[in-house]
Formats: sequence, structure tokens, C-alpha cells
Amino acid sequence: MKLRIKYEKTGVLRFIGHLDVMRYFQKAIRRAKLDVAYSKGFSPHQIISFAAPMPLGMTSSGEYFDGEFESVTSSSDMINRLNAVMAEGIRVLDITLLPDNAKPSMAAVSASDYFIYKNDESENDYIDRLTASIDALMSKDGINVLKKTKTKEEMSDIKPYIYELKAFEYDMADEFYNGETESFADNKQSDGIKKKKGIYMLLASGSKMNLKPDLVIGALAENAGIEYSPYDYRVHRLETYMGEEGAFVPLFTAGNKF
Repeated sequence: MKLRIKYEKTGVLRFIGHLDVMRYFQKAIRRAKLDVAYSKGFSPHQIISFAAPMPLGMTSSGEYFDGEFESVTSSSDMINRLNAVMAEGIRVLDITLLPDNAKPSMAAVSASDYFIYKNDESENDYIDRLTASIDALMSKDGINVLKKTKTKEEMSDIKPYIYELKAFEYDMADEFYNGETESFADNKQSDGIKKKKGIYMLLASGSKMNLKPDLVIGALAENAGIEYSPYDYRVHRLETYMGEEGAFVPLFTAGNKF
């Protein structure tokens, strides 16, 4: 049986890299005594695969991985068993059962959305100036930036990969953006919420088209005449989507609770 597991990564665990998160979940699945399936051969390993990797330093409430299991109990039971063995900063939010023909999460990803806000550890506060430059940036015929890969650097027009870009206020509790590890979703309902001013962006994501939010922030900064520094901002991924532009749906909608 194939399951899709949604989780959040917050607080100081934003400094834990993708490979360490993969190893962490392998151990957590064993500690939770879930009946995960293993590959065959001389070196069997758990059959799990992760969706779009999250860059170091970013928090998220919309991360996913798929796993194959020999048997399951119920969504709520498996969520509770996993969360009982989790370290602070990572929490499973949802588990759905996938149909046999479901695309792997890594192949299905087509977009992600993000909330960008001021890093409270930075003295610089450029959010208002960045917000004021959104319309001017998006009115350009193209937004050319220098994209770097492991093998080359080249100028690229990122405008086709920006599906939405706007000023945004988000309900965030003090505990969340001060680096504590309570649930992002729970904090939205808590008594300590307050509006945090920032920028919302919906961007192409996945293996075919992929745009990192820092490139958009850098383009906004250049357009506003600001020297860009990634340490002035915090980035929180809100959700990861599949589907086509105009009809994006969260990855967990490919399956059903059980």
C-alpha cells in the first residue's frame, strides 16, 4: 500500500539538510513500529521517496514523502505513532492512502507557495519597499536573473515561473517566528496570533520547472534599489501542489484518509 505523508518542519530544524531529514524519517518509522516495505537484494532499504527538497534555512508546513507499507492501521493512528517519536520541530500533519495509479510525489510536484517576512534577527526591514516594487517588477516583459547550477551560470527569464506575487499578511503566533516549534497550523488558531506583514509568492516547483523564492526576492530587491541579503528575510513554504496553473491542488488530495 502506498501512503503520502505530509509534515511540517519549523524552528531550529530549518538548519537540518534534506539528506538528514530523509535519514531521520527512516529512523522515526522504525521507532514508531510501522510496517514499512523494504527493497529486495543484498542491501534492503525502506521504500520511501520525498517530494521537492526544501532549501536549508527554510521552514515549511507543506512537506511530503511517499512510502510503501506492507500493512496499515488508520491515518490517525499512524500520525499519532509517528508524532510520539518525533523530535521538536518536525510533526506529521496528514497521511493519505494513494491509488495504484498515483504519480510519485517527486514527479507530481508542479508548484509551491511561500510566505516571505522579515528576519527578526536582522536590523534591516525592507519588506515595505519590496512590496512597493511588485507591480513594477511584474509589469516588465521579462525578469532576467543569474541562475546558478552545479555546472554553469546563465541568465534566465523567471517571469513565466511566477504564478502569483503580492503583498500579504499572515496570522503567525510569536512562538512560531521566534523559532519555537509549535505547529504552524495550530498557531493560526491560538490566542497569541498576530498579523505578520510580508510577501506571498506562488512559484513553479518540481523537476520540469523550478524557481527558488530567493531569486524572486533578489529580483524585487534589485528593482527597488536594495542590496539583497538572504539574512534579512525568512521563508516559510505554505504548501506543495500538483496540477496545472490555475488548477493547483495540494499533494495530499491525490489520496484519501483511511
